[in-house]
Amino acid sequence: MASIHREVLIEDAPDQVWAAIRDFGEVHHRLAPGYVTDTRVDNDVRTVTFANGAVVRELIVDIDDERRRIAYAVVGGSLEPTHHHASMQVFAGEGSRSRFVWIIDVTPENLRAPIAEMVDQGLRVIKTTLEREATAMG
Repeated sequence: MASIHREVLIEDAPDQVWAAIRDFGEVHHRLAPGYVTDTRVDNDVRTVTFANGAVVRELIVDIDDERRRIAYAVVGGSLEPTHHHASMQVFAGEGSRSRFVWIIDVTPENLRAPIAEMVDQGLRVIKTTLEREATAMG
């Protein structure tokens, strides 16, 4: 099993960052526009389409507003992992910053590199998008 763990500081308040992450059907607008081109929700499954053509179906496992955490598992799509579980969580940082943590556990091992690359690209877009929104509102 591969585990991918990423953290980034975001120059925005935790409640604002959480609001964008929690709006799980609007990833292509609020969190990663351009990187994610479409998001569709059917009950507790969202289908995410990426700019590189990858499409994944994600089962929303848990949304915890108190802990500012969402957990999901890939249950279909073009990546076809044997196992995939991920979580995104927002913690209060210094001042009005947020610490954003994204953890993915996946098998088989050969999916580590392509998923890590997608996570790194996505994280850059997420940080830029949320900080741009904070600046525009602030």
